Amino acid sequence: MKITEHLHNAQGKTLFSFEIVPPEKGVGITDLYKNIDPLMEFKPPFIDVTTSREEYIFLERDGGLMERKITRMRPGTLGICSAIQHKYNVDTVPHVLCGGFTKEETEYLLVDCMYLGIDNVMALRGDAMKGEKYFEATKGGNRYASDLVKQVQNTGKGKYLHQDINCKDESHFCIGVAGYPEKHIEAPSMNYDLEMLKKKVENGADYIVTQMFFDNQKYFDFVKSVREAGIDIPIIPGIKPIATLNHLQLLPQVFKIDLPETLVNEVLKCKNNQQVRQVGVEWAIQQSKELLANQVLVLHFYSMGKSDNIVQIARAVF
Repeated sequence: MKITEHLHNAQGKTLFSFEIVPPEKGVGITDLYKNIDPLMEFKPPFIDVTTSREEYIFLERDGGLMERKITRMRPGTLGICSAIQHKYNVDTVPHVLCGGFTKEETEYLLVDCMYLGIDNVMALRGDAMKGEKYFEATKGGNRYASDLVKQVQNTGKGKYLHQDINCKDESHFCIGVAGYPEKHIEAPSMNYDLEMLKKKVENGADYIVTQMFFDNQKYFDFVKSVREAGIDIPIIPGIKPIATLNHLQLLPQVFKIDLPETLVNEVLKCKNNQQVRQVGVEWAIQQSKELLANQVLVLHFYSMGKSDNIVQIARAVF
């Protein structure tokens, strides 16, 4: 079922969803199931599964020489999506990237989605490769998320790269895209960022999931700006509870977001990461309750690993 259908069927009730990261190569899926199992208590209608782009590794050869190779540390997104749908009977949303994939590879992935009964995808540009300062499009790939959205929509209608097959008015896929309450790190201004979001919507995006934020007012202001820009598709807030002390530096550095001074001060009082984790839980509970009071469609959590903190939050909110 498409995400938009889940939202419609909820009839105004706020839904619960979350996002997971595939395990590294060589690690089984059992631990992933152990983290998903407790979250099924809250009946998520869909689960997002991230995709990692390729990265360089250096292998030592004879004579002390180093050879640079390209690899993917966390492959298997589509396989995990299929396994989750089979095990839990819940819809999954594989993340599809511009970076690291040609248009042909993207088309093959989308065809596989159709075979597996996957109706939803999250279309993202992706980050620059590790060690590279700026994002570079893959040769033969999509440069912008809006281009990727257009390809996903066309493929869902039967408009393939080299032929048209049974074209339909409505695309097979429901397409999610990212929104940034505090602006994308590369956007020169918020207005520019909104124009880029509008282009994704014009090319076929069906709903928006926001980057994490820790001040709800930033989300409310973002929604207001998006609506004023003429964008009327659903907007889902993304929430991530702080879990370790180094998140104070890591999250602003990686995602270019602000942390409220009150939250920072509470974390700095903590003597260990267990206390930090609890502060993160309590902060996210308050965030979630306020968002729930404002009738958001979904509370979407970035679990990214262990799920015990997400379980605490969900039990306090739902």
